Amino acid sequence: MTGGASRAVKLGVRLGLSAAHARRLAALKTPAQVQDFIDRIPHNHEPDGDCCRSAGATLAINRAHCIEGAFVAAIALWMQGHPPLLLDLKADERDDDHVVALFKQRGCWGAISKTNHVWLRWRDPVYRSLRELAMSYMHEYTLRRNKTLRQYSRPFDLRRIDAKRWVAPANEHCWDVADEIDATRHYRLIGPAQARNLRKRDAMEMRADRILQYKKPRKAKRARHD
Repeated sequence: MTGGASRAVKLGVRLGLSAAHARRLAALKTPAQVQDFIDRIPHNHEPDGDCCRSAGATLAINRAHCIEGAFVAAIALWMQGHPPLLLDLKADERDDDHVVALFKQRGCWGAISKTNHVWLRWRDPVYRSLRELAMSYMHEYTLRRNKTLRQYSRPFDLRRIDAKRWVAPANEHCWDVADEIDATRHYRLIGPAQARNLRKRDAMEMRADRILQYKKPRKAKRARHD
């Protein structure tokens, strides 16, 4: 194990990961590799009800939805030397929020995203502002025929809270962290008049909704953006 990998493993363990999980994440050297790793985690369809597991618990159970995937991505990025930043994308009252992990390369923002659909996936680091990045999701953020994205948050730096709250394997319920992310200051993307004039999605776009990376169990609740 190289010195850099060894330091990354030590950081992961200090933050609350098991040594085995820290070694798995330390093997990821770039944000793109983190995205590939997140994509390979089967989707969490929440068969036992709503959950918000920590990064460690998510790795242990090997299932993730959006915020759980974002927690794993954030600690992997932290181990690579990036700050562990999350971005909350807020929908209107009809739809759910979506959370992504942020990273920056050569002054531009990119995002790692856990989703089971063709929508709301990885973003290359080409966006000069967070507003630009958030707007890139505008036409994909949908519920049935409606485009529902309305706001984006300022970056939520996970270093500001105790890592045990979102990393430790024993913490299977991180709703308090999710609430803090939700309470972060948000910025409006479009105004009411613009929202009223958004074009409805067409039949071709609606058919794309049926493409899933991981098949849903028959009794699983309907997932939107996760």
